[in-house]
Amino acid sequence: MTEFPEVLERRITIRARRETVFAYFTGSERFARWWGKGSEIEPRPGGAIAIHHPDGTRARGRVVEIEPPRRIVFHYGLGGGDPAQESLVTINLDETSEGTVLALKHAFTSAKIRDHFVQGWRYQLALFSRAVAEEAQAEAAPRVDAFLAAWGDPDPAARRRLLESCAAPNISFRDAYSATDGLEDLLAQLEAVQIHMPGVSLARDGDVLLSHGTALARWMASKSGGDSVGRGVNVYDFTPDGRIARVVGFWGA
Repeated sequence: MTEFPEVLERRITIRARRETVFAYFTGSERFARWWGKGSEIEPRPGGAIAIHHPDGTRARGRVVEIEPPRRIVFHYGLGGGDPAQESLVTINLDETSEGTVLALKHAFTSAKIRDHFVQGWRYQLALFSRAVAEEAQAEAAPRVDAFLAAWGDPDPAARRRLLESCAAPNISFRDAYSATDGLEDLLAQLEAVQIHMPGVSLARDGDVLLSHGTALARWMASKSGGDSVGRGVNVYDFTPDGRIARVVGFWGA
């Protein structure tokens, strides 16, 4: 039996539920999103793995263990059957309030081969995190729109419905004129906005840019007649299940 004494370890937090993260090991369509077109996996002990890197590098392996949704172990080989080129990958997933913590352990036959993979995994896990978070935050644009719409709606019940449809109960908001924590505190702030800025509404101005569970979206403030009274940009952080957790706004940006 081949021994793998040299180990590479890496740990990242992905802004998504553990079940969503693990789904990227249980089907070839998602598996290929972060490895490369044509990559495949059979999600069962002994199941074949084929990895096609975009640069043309090919790897083959077999699933050793799979325990949905928390653990997968698989062989990874580049050497056409050469035992020295074989390695063993172990991935464990733990769910936290901030998302899913992925702990990677990749074991090799030599330190020289191990060191060759250090930057590769740094890059590959970044692609993985981005792909998973984009799926978890697939409703980012409509939730940003609902958040902005709540600022200009004169009906308190409608404002509440809009925020409850898009935001976490403990949402925090900061801008030049606001510092609120929690949904009720934000709703009170929106009531004050209706008193001091009646007839002003906010709307998104351009696409939502999304990366690893954080979004950037520009907005425009307008009077009821359509005249612009200001512009800005908001940064949104999302919960693992895709709700808005934190917003920081910048007027005039």
